[in-house]
Amino acid sequence: MTYQVLARKWRPKTFADLIGQDIVVRTLTHALTHQRLHHAYLFTGTRGVGKTTLGRLIAKCMNCEQGISPTPCGQCSICLAIDAGHFVDLIEVDAASRTKVEDTRDLLDNVQYAPAQGRFKIYLIDEVHMLSGHSFNALLKTLEEPPSHVKFLFATTDPDRLPDTVLSRCIQFHLKNMAPDIIAPYLAHILQEEKINFEQTALDRIAYAAEGSMRDALSLLDQAIAFGQGALLEADVKTMLGSLEHDDLMILLEAIAQQDAAQLAQALQQLSLYHCDYAQAAQTLLSLLHHLAL
Repeated sequence: MTYQVLARKWRPKTFADLIGQDIVVRTLTHALTHQRLHHAYLFTGTRGVGKTTLGRLIAKCMNCEQGISPTPCGQCSICLAIDAGHFVDLIEVDAASRTKVEDTRDLLDNVQYAPAQGRFKIYLIDEVHMLSGHSFNALLKTLEEPPSHVKFLFATTDPDRLPDTVLSRCIQFHLKNMAPDIIAPYLAHILQEEKINFEQTALDRIAYAAEGSMRDALSLLDQAIAFGQGALLEADVKTMLGSLEHDDLMILLEAIAQQDAAQLAQALQQLSLYHCDYAQAAQTLLSLLHHLAL
């Protein structure tokens, strides 16, 4: 059987599965329950926090054969097709590769046609900030008065690059970065379900290294499982990440404070043995200095 990476295998299939975005989920649940559906939604946030996943969930909620609901059945042909990425009325577009105005016009030419299978035809446009100025202009009229059977879902990591005329036509939701104490328990749940042995401290390191992105955390988890040959140990994760302890950095700080060049050179040579990420080391050093200042 072909191995499926954790980020895909554990992609949320219901709002209840979406971790760390309670405010967004609560708002959308209320809107779907009362069928107060807007024609355009904009999801913002850094990479790997659930923007595209949320768009697919909304497509299920709006098109489930059991009716519009925040809890789609997950069993009908439409729900299954969306989960598999084969639903004909969910048109996913990578704006980064379709930036030209001609691409946008081709897309909009099909807006007028009714859905082939579902209740709504949904356009999920990822990295929408990559569209050209002419593409945005071509989109504006349709975005202001789309047909009743059409919904637009936009996702972006850089909302500041979107024209105000587009922003004003959308309901905006910001998906926040997830804290390590949210990521780590979710990773533990996955490993328990996958029947993989782990040390909690190893998960804590991965959760911290993910920098708020659940997708990055799952990718690191996949890498760590392979590195540890099927188990997850803190020592392996530390080696894989090139992690540094505060004690290592304290030696570096003491050498700088004492203006001891020989000790500083020795400390830097010791750091090189960890094969560490120096950008991450610098960030950790800044955090340590901030902690000491307090």
